Amino acid sequence: MPKVFHSSAALAAIFFATAITECWSHTTVVINATASHAIPSTLLLQNRAFQQVNISGESYCILDQVDALTAWSAIGSNNTIAVIADPSPLTSALPNSLQLSIPQNSTGSVGFENSGYWGINANASWTYSASLYYRFPNSSTFSGPLNISLQSSSGAILASASFNISGAQVGTNWTQLNTTFTPTVSGLDTNNTFAVTLDGTAASGETLNFALLSLFPPTYKGRANGMRVDIAESMAGIGPSFFRLPGGNNLGQTVDTRWQWNGTVGPLIDRPGRVGDWGYANTDGLGLYEYMTFCEDVGMDAIMAVWAGYAFGESIAQADLQPYIQQAIDQINFVINNDTSSGPAAIRASMGHPEPFNLTYVEVGNEPQFNFRYGYRWTAYLANLTTLFPDLKFIATSYPFDPVLTPTPLQYDVHVYQTPTWFAENSFYYDDFERNGTQYFEGEYASTSTNASSLYGTAAEGRFLFPEVQGSVGEAAFMTGLERNADIVFAASYAPLLGVRNTVAYLTPNLIGFDAGSVIQSTSYYVQQMFSLNRGDVYLPSTLPSANGTLFWSVTKKNATNELFIKVANTIATAQNITFQLPFSNVSSTGSVQLLTRPLNASNTPEVPDAVTPSIGDLTTNATFEWTAPGYSVAVLTVNAQ
Repeated sequence: MPKVFHSSAALAAIFFATAITECWSHTTVVINATASHAIPSTLLLQNRAFQQVNISGESYCILDQVDALTAWSAIGSNNTIAVIADPSPLTSALPNSLQLSIPQNSTGSVGFENSGYWGINANASWTYSASLYYRFPNSSTFSGPLNISLQSSSGAILASASFNISGAQVGTNWTQLNTTFTPTVSGLDTNNTFAVTLDGTAASGETLNFALLSLFPPTYKGRANGMRVDIAESMAGIGPSFFRLPGGNNLGQTVDTRWQWNGTVGPLIDRPGRVGDWGYANTDGLGLYEYMTFCEDVGMDAIMAVWAGYAFGESIAQADLQPYIQQAIDQINFVINNDTSSGPAAIRASMGHPEPFNLTYVEVGNEPQFNFRYGYRWTAYLANLTTLFPDLKFIATSYPFDPVLTPTPLQYDVHVYQTPTWFAENSFYYDDFERNGTQYFEGEYASTSTNASSLYGTAAEGRFLFPEVQGSVGEAAFMTGLERNADIVFAASYAPLLGVRNTVAYLTPNLIGFDAGSVIQSTSYYVQQMFSLNRGDVYLPSTLPSANGTLFWSVTKKNATNELFIKVANTIATAQNITFQLPFSNVSSTGSVQLLTRPLNASNTPEVPDAVTPSIGDLTTNATFEWTAPGYSVAVLTVNAQ
């Protein structure tokens, strides 16, 4: 991930904090009635929910990863838990199990508990789904209850279910237990645990092995292995029209730990998981099928990446590429092949989706700038993929035109992480690009710091821990340029999308923050939402902003409703007056203004999650009308005109 791939990145040297605050002259914006180009449905939306270090996608717990006992602890005196290489594993994909050893003469409740991903939200209005597999590895006469529960930090039982189990099931056979339960009361906080216990006296001296323990709250649209409802609703609330999956660096940092589609589909017991790219364990319970159904549930297209033979420090030799190309072919066939009688499409059908998913764009790799062998890999992949899938569009992920690729890409993915000032100064970045058929996907962008010399440094060096108004306003200025150049910029997406607040934040800021009990929608979230939900079909040319100025705008129109959306970003502290001249004879006398404005350092944080939110007000309009853009603001003016 984080490199600056725009060639003009070094231009950003002036911080927003130093912007001049003197009065500025009046600006007149003359709007043209004739559209210059259409606005793609994929422009200005979000991506890569599960790329970054700050997020684990699924709720269930798997035990064959590094630091496997993280969040697990024993309940009761002297009994122990350990991760073992099980001699009779649940499946070959899950070779390890959690072994509970209960000493002789035990009493009371014994077992183990898991504290979740930095907490578990116990809500009395929710019904939870819990499951596990167990077996007795040794001869046993045990017979008694096994309890699965949600417990508070004080040990109070919030919800529970009990099963009678027997040691007569000794051997290689595993037994699955499934239950649902609803807490009798909500937890006072999220310091709750998922517990598995037995009576210590009855289970004295016993050993039990457990595998694939799972606890799910309600999921978005009720999907198995699905998304947490509040997070998914926040994502859907932006109005996205695409989702970039499985994420950029999530494709893998090493050949052995790369994301492999076939390890993320089918029954959970057949998904091995892997070491994630940022150090945490990926169970891949949220896999390719879940990504695609989430796209359907929200109404998004997928921009899907395939691994293209590159990982940090190593690259697959040209002569050895074919197995990896075949894996990419199989991945695409899982998504779009009509023939469900065999092969990858049959797996999709077995999971409940015999119909192909929609797919238009496929990215070949991710950020190969760190390796100089992308050329032969692009050529080899495209030779196979374009022949088999002529209707798909394949996106190159190298620097545009560097190296020169064969065949010539028709789409490039471009990434940039920079300062607020850089984004404002580069609102015109794409204006001078040739109109030669090449299109661009601004696949990752965000304002990360006020310090151009230390974009990924510490907070003391200018790094944003959360999106701040100054960064969000700079991004909005840049986004007006993306709309102006939407004839060649076919898609754009802020990144990273999600970040859990409890981890060491390597990739900050994030569009949406969350913890076990809450979701934080950032200032940049609201800017993205304002652009997305007020999106026209066509772009209307207007007086151009000054390339070196501090006020930026774009104008689009939705033909079906005759609505004009005038988006404005004011990147300084001083309010700026604007006169808009509309070339329409029938203009409504009133419109609306959606406005986000606060001091430049303001942000939404866990302590004050709603410090900055947009307001909506009325606007007096006519064929010519005036409006004042407050300092450090992003606005969408909506006017009905025809």
